[in-house]
Amino acid sequence: MKNNQPTTPVYIRGCGFHSALGANPEQIQHRLVAGFSPDMRTVSGWLNDGSETVIGQATAPLTAIDEHQYPHQNTANNRLALSALQQIAPQIQQAIEQFGNDRIAVIIGTTTSGISDGERALAQLVEQGHLPENYHYHQQEPANTGQFIADYFGLTGLVYTISTACSSSGRSFLSAKRLLKAGLADAVIVGGADTLCRLTLNGFHGLDSLSSQRCNPFSVNRDGINIGEAAAFMLLALTPATTNNQLASSQPQIAFLGGGDSSDAYHISAPHPEGNGAEVAMRNALADAGLKPNDIGYINAHGTATPLNDAMEAKAIARVFGTEVAVSSTKPLTGHTLGAASAVEAAICWYILAYQLPLPLQINDGHQDPLLPITLVKQPLPLTTAAVLSNSFAFGGNNISLIFGYVND
Repeated sequence: MKNNQPTTPVYIRGCGFHSALGANPEQIQHRLVAGFSPDMRTVSGWLNDGSETVIGQATAPLTAIDEHQYPHQNTANNRLALSALQQIAPQIQQAIEQFGNDRIAVIIGTTTSGISDGERALAQLVEQGHLPENYHYHQQEPANTGQFIADYFGLTGLVYTISTACSSSGRSFLSAKRLLKAGLADAVIVGGADTLCRLTLNGFHGLDSLSSQRCNPFSVNRDGINIGEAAAFMLLALTPATTNNQLASSQPQIAFLGGGDSSDAYHISAPHPEGNGAEVAMRNALADAGLKPNDIGYINAHGTATPLNDAMEAKAIARVFGTEVAVSSTKPLTGHTLGAASAVEAAICWYILAYQLPLPLQINDGHQDPLLPITLVKQPLPLTTAAVLSNSFAFGGNNISLIFGYVND
């Protein structure tokens, strides 16, 4: 599968990923192919009204953070982020040796950051009259995780955090590409991390957006989202990683081929019913990658399983790609991981490409909404093109589409 896109690709030197799908490549591949994640579970005690909901939890043990070495950075969000980043620590170290620690940037997306730590601190304040000794407001600031990553790896390049709701970590890819092309960095750690907290769960519950069962993307019976937690990161550069392995170096490289965005600002929380902003983002991504619609062999849909989102996204996909391109939403396997969602689904696309996995099945109740003009993946299928696309659409009409694929040097 050869990609003929004319623009300079941004190479992916490594991908680290931890979610309800698992915490290591073997586990993630197995669950992704099986279409089953046992860490999507029904829980009680999270919602203020006592009702049950389904969440996606990253249940594998997290790496400890030394509070003395990293004061005010020992948060659940940072421990989850570190568990994913350690999977690509050798690639990051190689980039440091190649480029220098001042030439590696960190750009991440998050929405919750350390809010769960703040919730626990406030609970102690109410119960005991004082905050925990090790609590500091800085722990729940959005910028905390990005700065922790830079501190942990000893990086002195540009560091910043993007928080645009559910498209946050997708925007890190667009920003990274601009930094690389402008010569402001030689490599960029991109991605996102969000941990479960009562604030977001109760907020979405207040919007009547949560489902009490596993989410049902593109089904006629879809009734809402499941919230999840996850961390996913990639190391991007304009050149592939060097390797002494002749066989590995002859294999097609995986790259971030292009991305597109839009901001239709149709409504503070509802998408445009016809998917106008989603369509613009997908067309912009194709233009940025120098690709045509038929170059895309699979679309990882935003697919939140809410009535409005799934309807508008299906319409937009059909206008851009027609009705035959393979589509699925993988949120029944991870939950909607909010600010990390773009990076999570980018990581899933990377897994498809890196391990030549079959396209992810559409997990739902089997009753596709007949009004949605798309072809869902209902049986194992191979990827037959060199590129895949992933969508993320956020509150306020903040839309991102990312394209990943093979390139031959």
